[in-house]
Amino acid sequence: MSSVIVVGTQWGDEGKGKVVDLYAEDADAIVRFQGGNNAGHTIVVRGKQTILHLIPSGILHDHKMCMLGNGMVIDPKVLIEEIRYLEKENAFPPNTKLILSDRAHLIMPYHRRVDAAREAAKGAGKIGTTQRGIGPAYEDKVSRVGIRVCDLLDRDTFAEKLRRNVEEKNFYLTKLFGEQPVDAKPILEEYMGYADVLRPHAADVSLLLDEAIRQKKKILFEGAQGCHLDVDYGTYPFVTSSNTVAGNACCGAGVGPTQINSVVGIVKAYTTRVGSGPFVTELADEIGERIQRVGQEFGATTGRKRRCGWLDMVLVRQSVRVSGITGLAITKLDVLTGIDKLRICVGYRTESGEEFATSVPADLNVFERCRPVYMELDGWTEDITSAKRIEDLPRSTRRYVDTLENLAGVKVVLVSVGADRNETIVTENPFRR
Repeated sequence: MSSVIVVGTQWGDEGKGKVVDLYAEDADAIVRFQGGNNAGHTIVVRGKQTILHLIPSGILHDHKMCMLGNGMVIDPKVLIEEIRYLEKENAFPPNTKLILSDRAHLIMPYHRRVDAAREAAKGAGKIGTTQRGIGPAYEDKVSRVGIRVCDLLDRDTFAEKLRRNVEEKNFYLTKLFGEQPVDAKPILEEYMGYADVLRPHAADVSLLLDEAIRQKKKILFEGAQGCHLDVDYGTYPFVTSSNTVAGNACCGAGVGPTQINSVVGIVKAYTTRVGSGPFVTELADEIGERIQRVGQEFGATTGRKRRCGWLDMVLVRQSVRVSGITGLAITKLDVLTGIDKLRICVGYRTESGEEFATSVPADLNVFERCRPVYMELDGWTEDITSAKRIEDLPRSTRRYVDTLENLAGVKVVLVSVGADRNETIVTENPFRR
């Protein structure tokens, strides 16, 4: 038995989808444990791109259990559209089961309305939410008024909870934001249609995982976003609405921490960020534009252009600590090809002399005053996409990888040298040790 967690070490968009897809070949079950359709995982197989928002990235492999855990918030319309999309593309393997936790909370139309109204009201101070209703859905969960998948499967229960919630949300929408009210009746009929489609997929994910672990099955836990979007350890309030660190895999899927064997942290070879919030190594110059263009840095969910900058090892070191990362997977290393001099941020310094090397300041007023402390390395011009071993990489490329590993204090177990599934160097597979 082996259980592996995959998480992002930056602000998301690190390439988790590709790594999960690779590891899923050896896994028996792949589990998403938090977030919703504010995530976008892109997989490229033989040049064909597949973008997933809710369904685990292991779905392209046959004879797997792909699970949506209780820690997620599910927009049933989006989930059904994603299922239909995979079926249309003949990408839904016949022997792979898609399982939806009956304890997962649902995103409702009023959640999206509240999300959008709040962002509009904030003006220049907006957070940069995807406006998919993620935050308001998690709010209802914590407030104990959320509607879960198990409620969706019982019309009377769903109707009563919907009635109460719509009454409260309409007061909020109309009185505070001057918005039009929500009508509960069409929502009821719409969601009952979703119930018919999703009923065969609903189950107790925790129980199924326990059975799989007892049978010595291999489990892969897939996180969304990145550690610095974590609601506790991220750059609050410019964060997502769930815990993205590795520890939440246990809560969001229903397994004990003693069942976890390793944690792989995904590190993009540079740093990107979508939306607002401080970004110490951001490049507002030709190099930043080049990285954005070559790396095709557009949000898989929103299509927004990602902000780009040099690799920030302060972010990575904090992620290693708070997620207990045991191995690093470097992605998009090929994007840096052709840049003469590369920089890596090894610390922060403020004008008052404060220094940070292993942790990000909690106080954003301090974080915004931080300036990067860089080390500089030679770049490379050689095409690295055909490399199959670390030894195949140019000397300067190997030095970049070695430097990242040394600064993080954690071994590199995978290096992605291109977008396709096969353009990858695997130095250690956590399922094959």
